Amino acid sequence: MTQSQQRDEAWWRDHLVKGHRLEHLARRLFPLVPASPRCKICFVPFAGFGLPLRFLGWSPSRKNPRLCTWCCERMPPGGAEVDIAVLFADVRNYTSLVEQMPGQAVATLMNRFYQAATRVLIDHDAIIDKFLGDSVMALFIPGVAGPGYRDMAVRAGAALLRSVGYGTPDGPWLPLGVGIHAGPAFVGNVGSEGVVDFTAIGDTVNVASRIQSQAAAGTILISETVYAAVAGRYGELEARSLTLKGKQEPVAVRELRVSAASPIAT
Repeated sequence: MTQSQQRDEAWWRDHLVKGHRLEHLARRLFPLVPASPRCKICFVPFAGFGLPLRFLGWSPSRKNPRLCTWCCERMPPGGAEVDIAVLFADVRNYTSLVEQMPGQAVATLMNRFYQAATRVLIDHDAIIDKFLGDSVMALFIPGVAGPGYRDMAVRAGAALLRSVGYGTPDGPWLPLGVGIHAGPAFVGNVGSEGVVDFTAIGDTVNVASRIQSQAAAGTILISETVYAAVAGRYGELEARSLTLKGKQEPVAVRELRVSAASPIAT
């Protein structure tokens, strides 16, 4: 690795762990502009007097409207390996669910899900990595979600299930299961010149996805590494051992179920 690459990696790691540090002048000036909402990292306003700044690239990010594009997907290719939490949520039995539904009804249902998921994940300081048909992938990065990023991922998972009706008197309007895992992943802008995406790759992401695939509707499967960070709040949860594709050893998880009396309502 060249010295330039080492400097770039160090910059990315600092950005991902501590948050993006824009030029000192900009960070002093942006908070003086009277407008809200703002990018939570560089404080650039998105409305009012901040509207002209959109023409300079400071527009809300498609990954998370609480961040601007300069603090998210507009950064140059590169990244660093840091510890993050990854959440996957997926509609259970999607094919059977929509088999007899008209196409417009399916689109309406999934748009309702996308809107609910977007609200919840933004409220919990997630980076919405992508929607994948009937599922969503979100990243909880220390520099954005704060030092309690693992706990924030669990809170988001619970809120996501409640947003589709679990734990409410009317019950769920969409069968949804959630899986969460945390650990090291390469995070940054990945791709070739001109076509890059801010994302995370690595075993942690794969394990989170495969944990989610075994989560029943209305449940959150949490890896033991994540559970260790939230055990004090949720108490003893049912332990399970999962056999995951590509993993030689079983993966230990804990199961949370959302109900009207569930402590994860908070």
